[in-house]
Amino acid sequence: MHWTLFAILGYLCGSIPFGLLLSKAAGLGDVRKIGSGNIGATNVLRTGNKAIAAATLLADALKGTAPVVLALFWGDEHAGTAAGLAAVAGHMFPVWLGFKGGKGVATGLGVLFGWAWLLGLVFIGSWLVVFFATRYSSLSALLAWVVVVGVAMAKGGSIIIIWPVVAVGATVWIMHRANIARLLSGTESKTRFNKPA
Repeated sequence: MHWTLFAILGYLCGSIPFGLLLSKAAGLGDVRKIGSGNIGATNVLRTGNKAIAAATLLADALKGTAPVVLALFWGDEHAGTAAGLAAVAGHMFPVWLGFKGGKGVATGLGVLFGWAWLLGLVFIGSWLVVFFATRYSSLSALLAWVVVVGVAMAKGGSIIIIWPVVAVGATVWIMHRANIARLLSGTESKTRFNKPA
């Protein structure tokens, strides 16, 4: 199968707005109308429903992993790269929501596991260290991507892995530009796990 078909598959999988669908199914309303207005797991957590937030995180990650694994099985590394990049793009710019989606952290993590599962573990470890030290979800994701890119380059791995990792990491940083501005100004909100009043 041509790699473009896997790119289409990746985009369609990535564009499934699990945060919105799961929140509505749980009777939590439209998650786009609270907090940051984002459809990702961090904003879903602001509803106070930890289970739905966790389900969103898992589903958003799997929609990144699944098309990559299928592309690598039925195609080759190029197909896997195309599927992964398209999955992240689908999450960030879903056609069903007027191209206004999430910031690509969980889906990007899922794609990492499909491309090179060790990099996925590096991301999780880095994210956890930063998060428990700062409680900033955005900062954790941003620094985790920096670490992953550094590890990918330091390993001297195939360029077919390195450049997509750099591309996704850079895009995630761009999508977090508002968070970066708030972090620099000291106005970024910390993630809290208590149920809102």
